[in-house]
Amino acid sequence: MRLMPAKKSRLWVLAGLLMGLFACKYALSAGPTNGFDLSNSLLPVEQIFHGGPPRDGIPALSNPKLIKAAQVDYLQPTARIVGVLLHGEARAYPIAILNWHEIVNDEIDGQRFAVTYCPLCGTAVAFEASIDGKATDFGVSGLLYNSDVLLYDRETESLWSQILGKSVAGKRLGKQLIPIPISHTTWRDWRAKHPATWVMSDETGHFRDYRRNPYAGYEKSRSTYFAVNNEAPDTYHPKEVVAGLGIDGIYKAYPFIELDKQGKQRFTDSVNGTNFNFEWDSDNRNITITDTAGKPVASIQGFWFAWFAFHPDTEVFKAVDG
Repeated sequence: MRLMPAKKSRLWVLAGLLMGLFACKYALSAGPTNGFDLSNSLLPVEQIFHGGPPRDGIPALSNPKLIKAAQVDYLQPTARIVGVLLHGEARAYPIAILNWHEIVNDEIDGQRFAVTYCPLCGTAVAFEASIDGKATDFGVSGLLYNSDVLLYDRETESLWSQILGKSVAGKRLGKQLIPIPISHTTWRDWRAKHPATWVMSDETGHFRDYRRNPYAGYEKSRSTYFAVNNEAPDTYHPKEVVAGLGIDGIYKAYPFIELDKQGKQRFTDSVNGTNFNFEWDSDNRNITITDTAGKPVASIQGFWFAWFAFHPDTEVFKAVDG
């Protein structure tokens, strides 16, 4: 039996109130660190902020239900997705769902991985979820650094920075995660390239309105919810989308506005003396980066302010006239 819109709306409100009461109770009991041990933190503890929700107040998903492309009825062609291609299998993880859960723990052909998304930074990153030879799942800590989500692994409760891809507190301090190349593109683009793709279903087992964006208007605003260490210069809008690459400590940002100015669909550029091939798709706001052998390269796509906050010494790609 389907709920009538008015009744469904009242249920959303009731669910939100109950979740809010639970979150407040948990946050008060867990304190400003949500119960995590920050005694050996690589980050200044005073710069780690409580984001509001308690630990797991934003519930990560594990082994989500998958459906075929033809069964998808809740995505518009221009809806943003995170695409993963592993062992010949394609999967799409809609931003509409990631906005509410931020982490999806999944597996393809025995390879465990985590798809992560920080709505406040616009950053989508996938990692191999095998640490010290053991597969693990990640949860949302409820803590932030430079406005970016801090993940935690459920085995040791170590904290991990999404953008740094590194453990910043806990038993696994200093360990690095291995990134997986992804496509941050539109549903129409991903489906056209991978018609046999699987898609994460909106039947997640959680009571969320995936057709509503809880961060509506945020991308256009020049303000951020939390302070960052390094304020980006106003060369670009703070929420201008950039693709970021890092090679041995040298970083470079590729602002989409510069890629639009250049107009070239394909070009070659270098970071720290290493050449890469770029393919820019202005219609789908997607950039594909490969090495000179044609192998996909993992990059970080997100807001300009977030990339600069972590990499204030970043180089910046500029459009070439003609």
